[in-house]
Amino acid sequence: MRNGRLGRLAPAIAAVLVALLAGLNAGTGFIIYRHLKTDAEATSRLYSGVFAGLNDPSPGGAEESLLRLGEQVRALGIPIVVTDQSGAVTALANLPFEPAGLDDPRVLPYVAELDRSHPPLVEPSVGTIHYGALPAQRQLAALAVLQVLTLLVMVTVAIYAYRTGMLAQRDRLWVAMAREAAHQMGTPLTSLHGWIEQLRSRPTPPPMLAEHLSADGERLDRVAKRFERIGNPARREPVGLGALADRVAGYFRPRLPKRANVIELRVEASGSGPTVTGDPILLEWTLEALVKNAIDALQGRSGTIILRVGVEDGTGVIRVIDDGPGVPRELRRTLFEPGITTKRGGWGIGLALARRVVEDGHRGALALESTDHGASFCIRLPLAHDA
Repeated sequence: MRNGRLGRLAPAIAAVLVALLAGLNAGTGFIIYRHLKTDAEATSRLYSGVFAGLNDPSPGGAEESLLRLGEQVRALGIPIVVTDQSGAVTALANLPFEPAGLDDPRVLPYVAELDRSHPPLVEPSVGTIHYGALPAQRQLAALAVLQVLTLLVMVTVAIYAYRTGMLAQRDRLWVAMAREAAHQMGTPLTSLHGWIEQLRSRPTPPPMLAEHLSADGERLDRVAKRFERIGNPARREPVGLGALADRVAGYFRPRLPKRANVIELRVEASGSGPTVTGDPILLEWTLEALVKNAIDALQGRSGTIILRVGVEDGTGVIRVIDDGPGVPRELRRTLFEPGITTKRGGWGIGLALARRVVEDGHRGALALESTDHGASFCIRLPLAHDA
């Protein structure tokens, strides 16, 4: 329900975030435009006043133009304090406080504050000019705030898009479960029909036929139970990784080619351990998916598949190693994503489900290791005493 509602609201939420981002960008552009326009106008007025004073031939015209120029400078709002050679204040304008006079004790500390941010100017005929920033600096500060807000909105949009994509991917994963169920059941059902045809064509049942039929029936039962677990928390039971590898190998060995393109399936484990805590049915499903993936990689050629069990860095490890063609380099980074497959007719869901079982359900890790040839998938699970 929650995911469906989020999916329906996704376009509206995305539109609101994009509109907010556009509004912030427009506000940023407007502040920059207004600042540049005001700055150009003020500079032009100062230039006009200087030019007028230089070209005024009337008596006292130059002095009057300079006075007007001084008024224009003060109108810009720049805080200015002028001191003589002895350091006494001779003029001031646009201070952030209302001074009582030129000898106000607050003026000289403010002059020191101005000098720390803006080096004073020395004019021999005037004195030392101490000045501050334009009031437009406050507008630029607002611009910085808008830029931070823009960045935050962009990050929000990115996070929302990522989460929406993950939810969509999860939905695709569960939708594909039914197809994976059919794929999982296809192998034992085909095998089961083959055994039955052999049984019908011979007056005396072949040796081990009943055992093979029973094994396939049990596998179908396990597959059905696996899908009963979907959506429920993984069980927490002791699972021996060596015994798990033996059980999976025992199922696949009678079904491997024995005459042409022979495939050998070998288990390398010392006993039934190490022991981890987890859901035995889901872990068996995961290991079967990896073995089936290795068998498919060896289609049309002879080869060896090794299930190597051990303990490394305090974790139980099962490696599924084959000497097939390996995984193409361009698929290695996306191999565990739903829909990614190298098999004709495959759904690309088996490895995605396997990683979900190991990492989400058992706090372990499933990765494709780097090898010179073939492929090596490594399952790492916390040992029982650490789980």
